[in-house]
Amino acid sequence: CLCAGTSVVTVKATDADDPTYGTAAQIVYSLLQGGPYFTVDPNTVVRTALPDLDRETRDRYQLVVQARDLLGRRGALSGTTAVTVTLTDVNDNPPRFPNYRFSIPESVSAPAVVARIKAVDPDLGQNAEVEYRVLDGDGPGTFRVLTDPNTQEPQGLDFEVQSSYLLRVEASNRQTDARFLLAGPFNDEVLVQVQVEDEDESPVFSESIHHLSVSEDAPVGTSVGAVSAHDPDRSNSSIYSIDRKSDIGGFFDIDSSSGTIRTSRLLDREVRVQHNITIIAMETDPSQAGSVLVLVSVTDVNDNPPSFGAESRTLICEDLQVVRILSAMDLDDPEDGHHFLFSLPAGSDANLSFSLTDNGNTASVLALQPGLRLRDRPVHLVAVVIADSGRPSLSSTNTLTVSVCRCDRYGNQRRCSRDEPHHVAVATAAVLTGLLT
Repeated sequence: CLCAGTSVVTVKATDADDPTYGTAAQIVYSLLQGGPYFTVDPNTVVRTALPDLDRETRDRYQLVVQARDLLGRRGALSGTTAVTVTLTDVNDNPPRFPNYRFSIPESVSAPAVVARIKAVDPDLGQNAEVEYRVLDGDGPGTFRVLTDPNTQEPQGLDFEVQSSYLLRVEASNRQTDARFLLAGPFNDEVLVQVQVEDEDESPVFSESIHHLSVSEDAPVGTSVGAVSAHDPDRSNSSIYSIDRKSDIGGFFDIDSSSGTIRTSRLLDREVRVQHNITIIAMETDPSQAGSVLVLVSVTDVNDNPPSFGAESRTLICEDLQVVRILSAMDLDDPEDGHHFLFSLPAGSDANLSFSLTDNGNTASVLALQPGLRLRDRPVHLVAVVIADSGRPSLSSTNTLTVSVCRCDRYGNQRRCSRDEPHHVAVATAAVLTGLLT
């Protein structure tokens, strides 16, 4: 406490006269300038004359101290000195807020500065450092005060959800002086009103990406699914359309009112597994439009028969028993994988010279004993039936062309038949059949 009578400084004057000669060297002091705030006592100490001098009101005083000999009597000589008294700061003032009201567009992206607030503390340095915090108010978590004591930051605003926020913000000194706590709390509160300004917004879809699926055998006009968008500004519905750049083939249409997506062409999973189309929702003002990506997966049906997985012509040496290991391929993609069944059709002439062993997704074509002879028959056409495990099952009849060669003892082909039936040029004949299982 800076009480009255507090010592400030000691002044001392000297006199060259003989101190033993009367009062010629006896000095008294007085204050010519500096009252009524300060006094100087007989002991040459400058003291405060008033209590509680306030640095925030006046931080510097210019004093003039006079010294007179002869104890100040008539005829005394005098001298003066200037004394500058500067008051140092103590934390004796709490921060104080003005009133605040702010407006901000609802489209501002979080985080963003929406307002700058400052509590005024007339103290200096660390005594004026202030901490801020939101005590309570509307929209918990929407706003927070940064460590920078001048700024405030939002976490997302929507005029249609809430058009105005009222926040109670507290400012308090980081450091306090216990000597002044009895004068009152060293903090202040203010109600900050943040007004959200309405803006015209584009329609917003319920999901950022839609995942839909449709069977590849779906007839034209089949409903695939629907999308939905709402206009945050109005209650009226949006107008839907397909961005044709994303559906150049025109496989889909959309109901402009309901958002229902339908097929407009036949689909084929073996040609295209997924269609990525962009749906646009628009207001009456074309400039306000929203869009969403719709991923349409085409699911598989068993609509392709299996066929040979490799070339359908083979050359073999006489007397070899194993003619060829057959494999199959199928454009379809069943969930449990492919399961092929191989067989020779009943009544085929090839059954007299060949047999077939099904190995499970492959098959071995074997020559019957005593083997094949180039001179007996140089070319054999072997019909092989391949069926899949779909429901219903599909099958095809494929022709394996076997040309017999005469080989040396090392298996090198020395002579093969050049005479083949003219119809052998068509190596594979596929016949679709439905096998009900």
